[in-house]
Amino acid sequence: MPKSPDAVLHALWVHPVKSMAGHTPGSAAVEPWGLAGDRRWTLIDGTGKVVTQRQQPRLALIGAELRPDGGVRLSGPGLEPLTVAVPRAGGVAGTAGGEDTAVSTTVADIFGTKVESVPAAPGTPDVHRRLSRYLGVEVRLVHLDDPARRRPVDPLYGRPGETVSFADGFPLLVTTLASLDALNSLIRQGDHPAEGPLPMDRFRPNLVVAGTEPWAEDGWRRVAVGEVTFRVAKPCGRCVITTTDQRTAERGREPLRTLGRHRRFDGKLVFGQNLVPERTGVVRAGDPVSVLE
Repeated sequence: MPKSPDAVLHALWVHPVKSMAGHTPGSAAVEPWGLAGDRRWTLIDGTGKVVTQRQQPRLALIGAELRPDGGVRLSGPGLEPLTVAVPRAGGVAGTAGGEDTAVSTTVADIFGTKVESVPAAPGTPDVHRRLSRYLGVEVRLVHLDDPARRRPVDPLYGRPGETVSFADGFPLLVTTLASLDALNSLIRQGDHPAEGPLPMDRFRPNLVVAGTEPWAEDGWRRVAVGEVTFRVAKPCGRCVITTTDQRTAERGREPLRTLGRHRRFDGKLVFGQNLVPERTGVVRAGDPVSVLE
């Protein structure tokens, strides 16, 4: 397999709250279940199911800033800035840290249904009220305190002991700038060229790599980013979130229309690859990226 000697880590993305806006730190620790602080929080509805941009595209408009203690600061148009501390285990009822709540999540397989019971600690009633008012539906914000004992990676692709946060199914997602350029070129040639070019945030990756050939990641099996190595688990099947403008929350047809014509594999529309860390460490923007297998 050809190497990518000039490939480098162009950017990192951390999304502290699932489906809310992320941020791009210059470096991040890689934990067994993903980048430190990534998708450790999520919203759930009145039945306990996870709420994402699939149901509530306006989540894209809420910025979520990770605080040093693991808490988050939320802000957005029409939402007064809100700082949320990490719930304390066994806290007093009505304060952050009430009893764990069993979260029934429909995640992992975004095109099917996989229900999991994931214990998670709820935030305060005030946080729930303010976010519910913003979205116009009942929601609660919950925190995954210890991914090491919570959610296993999909056993079809994972190994015993591998776990994941509130990400859809795998610890990290990698994309490449060259593939985004190629996709945008196809969009320009398609039925809805005005919808392009699309920015990378539509795909909500963790690692963005520069210096590869388009679609090179399709052939990766193991990669090293700086000092950290990763196993490539499977291609990432894409959903309606990719059609959501992350600045306006408005939806279009792309990129799903173009992916359906050019990037359909095993019935799924593919962009990017899911990763599982083989070792922990720190990754930094500018780190060399090597294809090991």
